[in-house]
Amino acid sequence: MKIQLIAATLMLSLASAGTAYAKPGCVKGAVVGGIGGHVAGKHGLLGAAAGCAIGHHMGKKQEREQQRQAQAQAQANAQAQAQANANAQQPAPRR
Repeated sequence: MKIQLIAATLMLSLASAGTAYAKPGCVKGAVVGGIGGHVAGKHGLLGAAAGCAIGHHMGKKQEREQQRQAQAQAQANAQAQAQANANAQQPAPRR
Protein backbone atom coordinates (compact mmCIF):
# COMPACT_ATOMS: atom_id res chain seq x y z
CA MET A 1 0.00 0.00 0.00
CA LYS A 2 2.87 2.34 0.83
CA ILE A 3 4.50 1.78 -2.58
CA GLN A 4 1.21 2.50 -4.34
CA LEU A 5 0.87 5.75 -2.43
CA ILE A 6 4.42 6.76 -3.35
CA ALA A 7 3.86 5.83 -7.00
CA ALA A 8 0.59 7.79 -7.11
CA THR A 9 2.27 10.81 -5.51
CA LEU A 10 5.12 10.64 -7.99
CA MET A 11 2.73 10.44 -10.94
CA LEU A 12 0.68 13.38 -9.71
CA SER A 13 3.79 15.46 -9.17
CA LEU A 14 5.01 14.69 -12.70
CA ALA A 15 1.61 15.49 -14.14
CA SER A 16 1.36 18.78 -12.27
CA ALA A 17 4.95 19.79 -13.12
CA GLY A 18 3.95 20.34 -16.71
CA THR A 19 5.66 19.31 -19.90
CA ALA A 20 8.98 20.87 -18.96
CA TYR A 21 9.92 17.91 -16.80
CA ALA A 22 7.85 15.08 -18.22
CA LYS A 23 9.00 13.42 -21.40
CA PRO A 24 6.39 13.15 -24.16
CA GLY A 25 4.08 10.22 -23.53
CA CYS A 26 5.77 9.15 -20.29
CA VAL A 27 3.04 10.15 -17.87
CA LYS A 28 0.23 8.67 -19.95
CA GLY A 29 2.19 5.44 -20.47
CA ALA A 30 3.14 5.24 -16.81
CA VAL A 31 -0.46 5.54 -15.69
CA VAL A 32 -1.63 2.85 -18.09
CA GLY A 33 1.33 0.60 -17.31
CA GLY A 34 0.91 1.07 -13.57
CA ILE A 35 -2.73 0.07 -13.71
CA GLY A 36 -1.94 -2.88 -15.95
CA GLY A 37 0.91 -4.01 -13.70
CA HIS A 38 -1.24 -3.71 -10.61
CA VAL A 39 -4.06 -5.74 -12.14
CA ALA A 40 -1.66 -8.34 -13.56
CA GLY A 41 -0.13 -9.20 -10.23
CA LYS A 42 0.72 -6.34 -7.90
CA HIS A 43 3.57 -5.04 -10.06
CA GLY A 44 2.32 -1.49 -10.46
CA LEU A 45 5.69 0.20 -10.13
CA LEU A 46 7.31 -2.09 -12.70
CA GLY A 47 4.36 -1.57 -15.03
CA ALA A 48 4.61 2.19 -14.59
CA ALA A 49 8.30 2.17 -15.47
CA ALA A 50 7.72 0.03 -18.55
CA GLY A 51 4.70 2.12 -19.54
CA CYS A 52 6.76 5.30 -19.23
CA ALA A 53 9.47 3.89 -21.49
CA ILE A 54 6.97 2.70 -24.10
CA GLY A 55 4.96 5.92 -23.91
CA HIS A 56 8.12 7.99 -24.38
CA HIS A 57 9.13 5.88 -27.39
CA MET A 58 5.71 6.22 -29.00
CA GLY A 59 5.62 9.97 -28.29
CA LYS A 60 9.01 10.52 -29.95
CA LYS A 61 7.92 8.39 -32.90
CA GLN A 62 4.81 10.53 -33.34
CA GLU A 63 6.86 13.75 -33.09
CA ARG A 64 9.25 12.52 -35.81
CA GLU A 65 6.32 11.63 -38.08
CA GLN A 66 4.76 15.07 -37.60
CA GLN A 67 8.08 16.76 -38.36
CA ARG A 68 8.49 14.65 -41.49
CA GLN A 69 5.00 15.57 -42.69
CA ALA A 70 5.60 19.27 -42.01
CA GLN A 71 8.90 19.15 -43.91
CA ALA A 72 7.25 17.39 -46.87
CA GLN A 73 4.46 19.98 -46.90
CA ALA A 74 6.93 22.87 -46.78
CA GLN A 75 8.89 21.35 -49.66
CA ALA A 76 5.72 20.91 -51.72
CA ASN A 77 4.72 24.53 -51.04
CA ALA A 78 8.18 25.76 -52.08
CA GLN A 79 8.00 23.79 -55.34
CA ALA A 80 4.52 25.12 -56.09
CA GLN A 81 5.67 28.69 -55.41
CA ALA A 82 8.71 28.24 -57.68
CA GLN A 83 6.49 26.88 -60.46
CA ALA A 84 4.06 29.79 -60.05
CA ASN A 85 6.95 32.28 -60.24
CA ALA A 86 8.32 30.57 -63.36
CA ASN A 87 4.91 30.71 -65.05
CA ALA A 88 4.47 34.38 -64.16
CA GLN A 89 7.81 35.36 -65.73
CA GLN A 90 7.08 33.75 -69.12
CA PRO A 91 5.93 36.24 -71.75
CA ALA A 92 2.42 35.91 -73.07
CA PRO A 93 2.16 34.33 -76.54
CA ARG A 94 1.50 36.76 -79.45
CA ARG A 95 -1.64 36.41 -81.47
